[in-house]
Amino acid sequence: MKRKLQAVFGGTTDEAAVDRPGGASAAAGGRAAETRDRSHVCETCGKAFSLAHHLAQHTLTHSGEKPHVCDTCGKAFTKSGGLADHMRTHTGEKPHVCDTCGKAFTQSGGLTDHMRTHTGEKPHVCETCGKACSTTGGLVYHMRTHSGEKPHICETCGKAFTQSGSLTTHMRTHTGEKPHVCETCGKAFARTGDLSHHMRTHTGEKPYVCETCGKAFARTGDLSHHMYTHTGEKPYVCETCGKAFARSGSLATHMLTHTGEKPHVCETCGKAFSVSGSLDVHRRSHTGEKPHVCETCGKAFTESGKLVLHMHTHTGEKPHVCETCGKAFSVSSSLATHMQRKHSVDL
Repeated sequence: MKRKLQAVFGGTTDEAAVDRPGGASAAAGGRAAETRDRSHVCETCGKAFSLAHHLAQHTLTHSGEKPHVCDTCGKAFTKSGGLADHMRTHTGEKPHVCDTCGKAFTQSGGLTDHMRTHTGEKPHVCETCGKACSTTGGLVYHMRTHSGEKPHICETCGKAFTQSGSLTTHMRTHTGEKPHVCETCGKAFARTGDLSHHMRTHTGEKPYVCETCGKAFARTGDLSHHMYTHTGEKPYVCETCGKAFARSGSLATHMLTHTGEKPHVCETCGKAFSVSGSLDVHRRSHTGEKPHVCETCGKAFTESGKLVLHMHTHTGEKPHVCETCGKAFSVSSSLATHMQRKHSVDL
């Protein structure tokens, strides 16, 4: 019997499959499935698929065709599933719910990635340095730190970014758009992170505490920079003049003194600035806005730094101390003047 089967199908046959009821037909069916498997091959790139409609969907990646169009906004997609996911941005539907915390998502993949915040799983590992990421997108972005690739380019100024989200945020420096609005005071921000940090000015929350002196901060970056006051470290060094800084942002701003670049331009009067924060403050000279208000006397200021200095008139605080004679001042400029006049020291 076994030999007859071998004659029919050619070659040897799994004896266990033959001995099982219906085993011979199952073995034959398995081989037929193997024959069918990945028989649909893309003529452009050679990628093979087991089903014809999978090949049809794949060919759209070469042609650029997007046949599935949103009736609401006109956005088009290559796959019907992509359109279905997109429609939820209009309906607000979030059918994929986390059993642990109840957070809901429009796509199943979003829920899968979210679950890793609970499990700590990081299955996507960088082959170069071994760093693990929870999502494939996170790994793709990380790999660009090795390759230096920055595929997302600003059409206005040519600046390039590793992530599309970073480009989106950057574009707001040109458009002035600030879509993230504080529900308490109405102040608007270009980035969600900036809004989150701002909210702590209302709540007073300072979750990041220095283990050395106990000082607390609203942002992790502020704590990191504060730590340099204990260590004296200034890791960000200007390659042109050698000046060192505790913050990368301070170095970036300093570099503009060498290039003379002033990319942030006032739409009202055309005045240009090297940093976006200076432009924000300048705009208030046109609007008259003074968002920084003293809670003690109600006096308002255009800049947060001026409010800080003003508060010293109420508290009597003099944080700037002369190391030579011990005299204290409420503002750093007064200390600098004192050092020049009394001790002949240029700061």
